[in-house]
Amino acid sequence: MSLWSRRKFFLTSLAGSAAAGIANLFERTTPAAAASGLTPSVGNGVRPAAPAAQGKRPLIISSANGVNALGRGMDILKKGGDTLDAVVAAVTIVEDDPNDDSVGYGGLPNEQGEVELDASVMHGPTHRAGSVASVRRIKNVSRLAKTVMERTNHVMIVGDGARRFAVDEGFEEMNLLTEHSRKIWLAWKASTSFNWRPGIDSPEWKDKMSSIFEDTPEDQALLAYAQRVITDPPTGTIPCMAVNEKGDISATTTTSGLAWKIPGRVGDSPIIGAGCYVDNEVGAAGSTGKGEENIKICGGHTIVEMMRKGMSPKDACLEAMARVARNYSNDKKKLATFHIYFYAINKDGQHGAASLWRNGYEPSKRAMYAVHDGTESKLVECAPYLDEIGTSD
Repeated sequence: MSLWSRRKFFLTSLAGSAAAGIANLFERTTPAAAASGLTPSVGNGVRPAAPAAQGKRPLIISSANGVNALGRGMDILKKGGDTLDAVVAAVTIVEDDPNDDSVGYGGLPNEQGEVELDASVMHGPTHRAGSVASVRRIKNVSRLAKTVMERTNHVMIVGDGARRFAVDEGFEEMNLLTEHSRKIWLAWKASTSFNWRPGIDSPEWKDKMSSIFEDTPEDQALLAYAQRVITDPPTGTIPCMAVNEKGDISATTTTSGLAWKIPGRVGDSPIIGAGCYVDNEVGAAGSTGKGEENIKICGGHTIVEMMRKGMSPKDACLEAMARVARNYSNDKKKLATFHIYFYAINKDGQHGAASLWRNGYEPSKRAMYAVHDGTESKLVECAPYLDEIGTSD
């Protein structure tokens, strides 16, 4: 090889190494790369990033139904308490609330009229997790998931085994079906089966609901609500995640699952990496809505990994939503059959959420999530993936 050829080879190799180094720098998105205003797009290359919102610690967020419960968790964080204690304390308020029929006591039941609960927890500082699924007759399953994490060498316990474990650990068994939820379940039965409505020999034969709901304003309002959830079975849940002053992170997700589900159906809420995921070096994520769609993309893990690459919590949630939509080739007719939300925080105390549709579970209301930044608990709009009104599910 001539001197010129060797020199040309050396310079070409050097240029290639430099280019590869620059590419690796942007791909890793270190703090220096993030400060340069560039973040990786999904797939290849880089794109301009919006200036990052200033984070605040301590911080605790949840789905919108936790807006009145986050204060309890924030009190724990401000006193230097553990982040997992904070999120579990917050969601326990919702689990105890008989008026929230998507979580805990009073949750809408499965098709047999049994309330089945799911929950998971992750503790960032110790990298531990606990989970329970298809639990009957135990109200506070977020605490039960935490007990699995603390008292066993398992991660998940399900079904009757989880119930018996709860009893052994001192949890009280109780009937979780409130009168409110029972009437809605009976209305669902009447609307789906000729056997669960008055016969032709009954004075109430013309009105199948008259034997369930009384002619009072309260029952008539309940009937109107029942008719809506019968048409679109709700999938409500409460995920909650917190970061403290030191940057330690924990999360929990708890739910009564899909109304009228086949007994034993499990959604994403108790699945570590889907309905709940924490990496103490990066952040945490959770979800509500149709859990089957989240499970298929491992949404919690996906969001945290996108934040690791430099994405903001909001953009990471939107990326997860894009993967859900991509499973249906962005076919809006198919996507209109369900709703799903993603929520996330990062270690710096930044937060964000995304909804598949602009509206929440009620078409007339914007999709929101709850945030407590140490000052007050408030509702904040989710970033919509589709800026249109979608399903009311």
